[in-house]
Amino acid sequence: MNKGLFDLSGKVALVTGGNGGIGLGMAKGLAQHGATVIIWGNKPEKNERAVAELEAFGGEVRCAQVDVADVSAIEAGIAAIIEEFGHIDQAIANAGIGITRKDMFEITLEDFQRIESVNVHGVFFTLREAARHMLKRNEKENTGGSLVSIASTSAIHGAARNEHYGASKGAVVSLTRALAVELGPHGVRANCILPGWTRSDLTEPLQGWSKFNSDVISRAPAGRWAEADDYSAIAVYLASDHSGFHLGDSIVIDGGYTVY
Repeated sequence: MNKGLFDLSGKVALVTGGNGGIGLGMAKGLAQHGATVIIWGNKPEKNERAVAELEAFGGEVRCAQVDVADVSAIEAGIAAIIEEFGHIDQAIANAGIGITRKDMFEITLEDFQRIESVNVHGVFFTLREAARHMLKRNEKENTGGSLVSIASTSAIHGAARNEHYGASKGAVVSLTRALAVELGPHGVRANCILPGWTRSDLTEPLQGWSKFNSDVISRAPAGRWAEADDYSAIAVYLASDHSGFHLGDSIVIDGGYTVY
């Protein structure tokens, strides 16, 4: 394949939660354009299936079982990437969880703590540890780096009965903007992606619900669920050197749902 403008040959990219859904869609785009891809996920068998799918594009692929709610596991995971490949050019903090929707009066402190440990802490510490290396490398080689967080349109519209999830995704938008301001002067850019309703394991219970499809999904001008591959191109763009002046953004990919 002629990768052309977005040739990622020589770049090393990490995608947390890269064994399925949006994460796998992004990993596929990166692999197709020549990047070495490392995926983190909690399920070994699912990791291996994803690796096999990505290896079909001909590049190097690795996987690791890393719990992003554990800061020490993140630190060890980043260190392992640097030890094997010598550098990391892009980190996509995609891993996230949802918790059963509840009436606001039923949401517990434990619900908040559980979702924040992955959706907020996991994002911040993954990006921080990747940035630690990027900054050191940039001082010597002027290479920069790309940090990408995955939030949700729940960060910008009212997520009724899902306040704990919406709050976690709003925090991701805020922390990514802060990272962009702090790291931008040092060559490392940070951007956030806000996906809309996407087919994945998290949304599987809703996909076959006719009322949800007629009342919610049909509202989007695109008129359909997003597929994982709808996020491939944005991952490639943000990994490429051609996104070097693009930072601090909140990029909505939702089929037009939030503007209608």
